[in-house]
Amino acid sequence: MIDIPGLPEPDAGPVFDLALLVHVAAGLTGVLAGLVAMLARKGGRWHITAGRVFLGGVVALFGSMVVMVVIRWPATVHLAVLGGIALAAVLLGWHNRRRGESDGVHIAWMGLAYVAMLTAFYVDNGPHLPVWERLPGWSFWILPAAIGAPITVWAIRRHRPPPSTGAGL
Repeated sequence: MIDIPGLPEPDAGPVFDLALLVHVAAGLTGVLAGLVAMLARKGGRWHITAGRVFLGGVVALFGSMVVMVVIRWPATVHLAVLGGIALAAVLLGWHNRRRGESDGVHIAWMGLAYVAMLTAFYVDNGPHLPVWERLPGWSFWILPAAIGAPITVWAIRRHRPPPSTGAGL
């Protein structure tokens, strides 16, 4: 069994333990890479590289989540839903950039992926974390979006193209 201080983990066998190890590594990678991508100059080398690592982290997170959800079904079906949302959002955000479409749509999808990833973490682990343990259960579902949504909206507004001057009409 993997022992993560402060977080109870079920003794579900070596397959679960291996999936959990991959899951923790992928989660940390995704959170850090997502943060670097958010803070780096858009379109620059750091942003692109961190974005690719974020994509890989979310894909690995989803794969390891599937293994753990199957082992602990049906108690963890809500985590499967959040993982599906994170995976779909990161793939849609990546697809949007690959097609050269709107920065705002790309930012919205990637923001949703990040928020869904953090929501799953807090829903599953929040009741066992210092300070978070004092919060009501509903807050683990709401707080990541309540914090992430305004930041995402701000980022979309900040990176929106300048209005056209109307020349050529």
